[in-house]
Amino acid sequence: MTVQSPLTSCNVFLDLLAREATPVEFEEPVVSARAAGAAPETLAQLEAAKLAALRVSAGMRRQAGREAELTALFDLAGDLAALHDLDAILEAIVRRARRLLNADIAYVTLNDDERGETRMRMTDGSISAAFRRLRIPLGDGLGGLVAQTAMPYSTDHYAADPQFRHRAHIDAAVAEEALVSILGVPMRLGSRVIGVLYAANRSERPFAPEKAVLLGSLAAHAALAVDNARLLAQTQTALEELDAINGRIRARSAEVERAAQAHDRMTALVVRGGDAGDVAAVVTEVLGGTLHVLDADGRCLATSGDQVPLTEHEISAVMAVAGFVRTRGGATRHGDLWVTSIATPGEVLGTLVLRTTAELGDADRRILERAALVTALLLLLRCSAAEAEARVQGELLDDLLDGRVNGRAGGSGALEARMRRVNLDADVPYVVLSARYASPRYRGRAAFWAASHAAAAHGLAAARGEEIVLLLPGDGPGETARRVAKELGSALAAPATVGAAGPIRDLTGVPAAHREARRCADTLLALDRLDDGADARELGFVGLLIGTHRDARGFLDSTLGPVLDYDARRGTSLVTTLETYFGSRCGLSRTAERLHVHINTVHQRLHRVSRLLGEDWQEPERALEIQLALRLHRLRG
Repeated sequence: MTVQSPLTSCNVFLDLLAREATPVEFEEPVVSARAAGAAPETLAQLEAAKLAALRVSAGMRRQAGREAELTALFDLAGDLAALHDLDAILEAIVRRARRLLNADIAYVTLNDDERGETRMRMTDGSISAAFRRLRIPLGDGLGGLVAQTAMPYSTDHYAADPQFRHRAHIDAAVAEEALVSILGVPMRLGSRVIGVLYAANRSERPFAPEKAVLLGSLAAHAALAVDNARLLAQTQTALEELDAINGRIRARSAEVERAAQAHDRMTALVVRGGDAGDVAAVVTEVLGGTLHVLDADGRCLATSGDQVPLTEHEISAVMAVAGFVRTRGGATRHGDLWVTSIATPGEVLGTLVLRTTAELGDADRRILERAALVTALLLLLRCSAAEAEARVQGELLDDLLDGRVNGRAGGSGALEARMRRVNLDADVPYVVLSARYASPRYRGRAAFWAASHAAAAHGLAAARGEEIVLLLPGDGPGETARRVAKELGSALAAPATVGAAGPIRDLTGVPAAHREARRCADTLLALDRLDDGADARELGFVGLLIGTHRDARGFLDSTLGPVLDYDARRGTSLVTTLETYFGSRCGLSRTAERLHVHINTVHQRLHRVSRLLGEDWQEPERALEIQLALRLHRLRG
């Protein structure tokens, strides 16, 4: 067998190094030379070359391992840069640590400085639930020692290591996980430790120093990634808070702008003389829903919006809530109703009720409260204007009633000037009304209503004690009295009784017409005809008695006119038959005897009377008036 030269043997070892042969293959050249009977010097040279080649091979393997580790660290840095979720970052770190260190398990704990502990945050390869929930006080156990000292620590046998404080719950969790060898390195940001990164084996396999260095490099990357994730989360939270604050600022600005616009519009209403309905329209345009303006007694003055009316139950509830609102102030919610009081310091004028399902913010509630204030101001202005106008009207009507102004003694020019001042037309007829109401507590409201009504109708009104006197244009006193009784009663929510007289064209006749109207009102009250109106002509024979002009012809025409006309046209004796019939106590036989006619003739005549006067002419009240008319007709010849 040919023995290789030393140079040839060195080339063999270089070839082995070039193809990254295993350590066993480096023995083959030496074994072959010994088998070939090489000289001892040659064998010594081959052995030296082999050892040198093995050292080079080991260095190359270490370098390759280091390059792989650096590549893994570089890849990890790239992976962590792409992750923003803390759990995802920690999961990537422990998975990479376990693979690089070829460990059975890798895990990470993060420090909780407030609680003074480091808490298990992520594991890879764990089989114990108790281990995954582990909390380690700083200074206790291997992890607590590393977290407290900020120095790496490795143990070949955890359970028997006396270099750190053992705690029963920590040792139990480690034993359940069956861990033996553990390596822990701190995750540091500057001088501050934020957690611990671990690698562990379930057998006694110590970790080499270079593994501790590698795990420390992973921990450094992990600390930066965790801090970046924390800063990113804080930044995101700050941005969300800023966005929320900005949204609130925008909403607040919009509310303020809306409130300012509503305020400007309501101020304009005051300037140009709007009413409660105009205020309600502004509120519903801004806030939506339906707004009801109620007076102090719960009657609706104006409504704007969807026109959903308030029920009687809701009005009762609103009036109860309004009493609470007046003492507390502001707007109060009751179901889907927002209630605020229309009031002055000394008087309650009414209530605003907004029906809406929306929640009103502070600015919206202030809009509703400002609307109540503006409504109160408008009502006060209206009352002041009405009172001023009522004073002017009342002074003229008082002078007319007392005879201090007339066309003869006072001078027609002065009267006409005062009439023009209160928009009275001197060329139209007028009726005089005397209105009565149920209780003195209605005096103010009745006077206000009368002044407003008279101004709208171009008439006059005056309050005189418990009586309201009106002078209104028109030629139908009875019809006007009934209309005023109905409208005034509705405004007061109580019966109103109205007597009437007229029409008159000369205002010097106001005193006499007033006296007759008062007598009509007194008569209506005596007859218990509350909530009604009438003039003297409509009161039948009572009107004949109380009327100023004693209009007998009018009474006869209204009571017996059709019968008188029939007799005049046909030459019949219906009036004589009626007189005899009533004189015979309404007996048909006695009437026939006195008239010397057949009873059927009497029956036919009375049937004709029924057709002329109506079927109820024999009712007691009608019969009395007919008998009085017959007596008056006989007296007149």
